[in-house]
Amino acid sequence: MKVLKAGAAVATAVVLALTATACGGGSKDSASDAGSSGGAKSDKIVIGIKFDQPGLGLKTPDGKYEGFDVDVATYVAKELGYQPDQIEWKQAVSAERENLISNGDVKFIAATYSINDKRKAKVDFAGPYFLAHQDLLVRADDSSITKVEDLNKKKLCSVTGSTSAQNVKKDLAPEADLQQLPGYSECLTGLENKAVDALTTDDSILAGYAAQEKNKGKFKLVGLKMSNENYGIGLKKGDKELQTKINAALRKMVSDGSWEAAVKKNLGPANYKNEPAPQITEGS
Repeated sequence: MKVLKAGAAVATAVVLALTATACGGGSKDSASDAGSSGGAKSDKIVIGIKFDQPGLGLKTPDGKYEGFDVDVATYVAKELGYQPDQIEWKQAVSAERENLISNGDVKFIAATYSINDKRKAKVDFAGPYFLAHQDLLVRADDSSITKVEDLNKKKLCSVTGSTSAQNVKKDLAPEADLQQLPGYSECLTGLENKAVDALTTDDSILAGYAAQEKNKGKFKLVGLKMSNENYGIGLKKGDKELQTKINAALRKMVSDGSWEAAVKKNLGPANYKNEPAPQITEGS
């Protein structure tokens, strides 16, 4: 009986060992399957954009995201290995962009983010991917403003604290009557109602508002180039690997025609004449 019991114990041990091995093998295969699918359901990338800029970065009432910056960020994410449903969009208001990057709250930011030395002290950039200029938006039937000096004695609108509007009044049209309102929408309402004569900020932002369905045909860009604003993609300082990958994605987007198509789709309805895609200078 003792011999039989010992044999049974050995058999049981062998069965258990084989079962454990089989389970281990099954887990390994499952992990490989998940890896080969890219982990589509678990992997996410967090990207910062504007939520309130039509044509560039806008969160619509039904919870969707649209605009040129959104299209650029989606293309870059795809080149990094993420599908659209793996993107988590995070609002990146201007004053918080550096903090969002430095704190690791976002992987990168595409939000009309002009490259300058002050910002480069805190974050790195890829790109630039777009060249904008400060311009004026006027009513479509207004032919009295064709140059910045024409703003003298006229009412110029911009958002409260705007440096672009202050620069116009200080250096270009000192007799302009500067009206500062909480948002661009209020300026547009004032422009439509003839309470103000012009609105100033980046031409890409102006074109985005003018291209909205409700505004089509009401406004026009004057076509001035009062400044150069090179939009870049902000990322954590020192992340050269990500910078290189994003630059490669931006070059591909231009070369395959997707960049031009995105500009025309989002800003074209305002008859916006964009600059060609700029040469990438960051990280080179």
